[in-house]
Amino acid sequence: MNKNALWQDRFKGFTKETGKYLKYIFNGHLVFVMIFAVGGLSFYYSEWVKTLSPDFPAAIIMAVILGLAVTSSPVMTFLKEADVVFLLPLETRLTQYFSKCIRVSFILQSYFLLMILAAFMPIHAKVNGASLADFLTAFILLAVLKYLNVQIRWRILRYDVREVLFIDSLIRLCLNIACLYLFFRGASIFFAVMIAGILILLLFYFERETRKKSLKWERLISLEGKRMSAFYRVANLFTDVPKLKEKVSRRKWLDWIVSYIKFKNSSSYIYLYARTFLRSNDYLGLSVRLTIIGAALSIVFVSIWAKAITVLFILYLTGIQILPIARHHDLKIWLDLYPLTEDMKKRAVAAIINRVLLLQNMILCLVILTAGNIIDAVFCFAGGILFLLVFSGYARKKMTGLR
Repeated sequence: MNKNALWQDRFKGFTKETGKYLKYIFNGHLVFVMIFAVGGLSFYYSEWVKTLSPDFPAAIIMAVILGLAVTSSPVMTFLKEADVVFLLPLETRLTQYFSKCIRVSFILQSYFLLMILAAFMPIHAKVNGASLADFLTAFILLAVLKYLNVQIRWRILRYDVREVLFIDSLIRLCLNIACLYLFFRGASIFFAVMIAGILILLLFYFERETRKKSLKWERLISLEGKRMSAFYRVANLFTDVPKLKEKVSRRKWLDWIVSYIKFKNSSSYIYLYARTFLRSNDYLGLSVRLTIIGAALSIVFVSIWAKAITVLFILYLTGIQILPIARHHDLKIWLDLYPLTEDMKKRAVAAIINRVLLLQNMILCLVILTAGNIIDAVFCFAGGILFLLVFSGYARKKMTGLR
């Protein structure tokens, strides 16, 4: 087997697979909505930055968020399930293959760090008087930390005990946050270099300790599968993804929600899709995370228009992401045994989506209300209700593909 040919084949396969779905994502209507939303939020973000005082805790906020981004350093291995059999005998000859995997992972994650840093620079410039030179220095420091974290993470993956992975992540997180905090606070660069030196010592230590340890193929394949599943979940919002694997959790503690559904024939689909929403991480998890993000942004922004845009944008993203629930059971033939019409199925899905978005709208506006902005809360709630009426009609058109 040619090692270089293996790398080229896997990397080309990855780019072809992602490119196939990216064309659906970036050609969709979501791009236009995001352009207007990002443009509007950027305007109000710049206006909000102008109101910041010198005592604003910019350093600790930037250090924590960038520290989390630096610490999270997954390695893209492009491994497949069959590799545990066919590539295992070649493990000692795949050093160059995995080196290229580490290099690609570092480059892509560094680009992500650059975008986060660029978003924070207006705050850093306003509060701490940072310049373009400080931006370049900060990015160089972030790139060095990211490289060390990726290298350490790769070696930690060779350990059998899962607790080692958690302890390693916790230690690196603390070191990264401390290093970045001292840098953004304007402390001597010596302290940041000293903490980076500790990471270098950790890298040398783990390099020596794991030199004779074999790769944990099952773990690497599992992590690669989870990474691709995350991408497939996003792509599934725009087109059917046959390779997407469902993940279901029992969540017995949420049974009280479905207990309010009346026990009758006409409620069969309501009960089914309510259970589907509550048990699937693709719907409930995404809805909860978007609600938390929307609540945080609603508190941060001062302008009523910025809050309204945030609420509508979060409602739109949530609605688009839970809309595929209408096709969730299309491949299950047992539903054809239901003595119910297809129209009842569509109405049930529309009812679930409307209730989820209505609850999310109430939560976001309640957060705005608790911040003391009664007029803002009422205005955003009314805008959310208007959006629900428009989105409800859009959802009915999208569900025409139901069997």
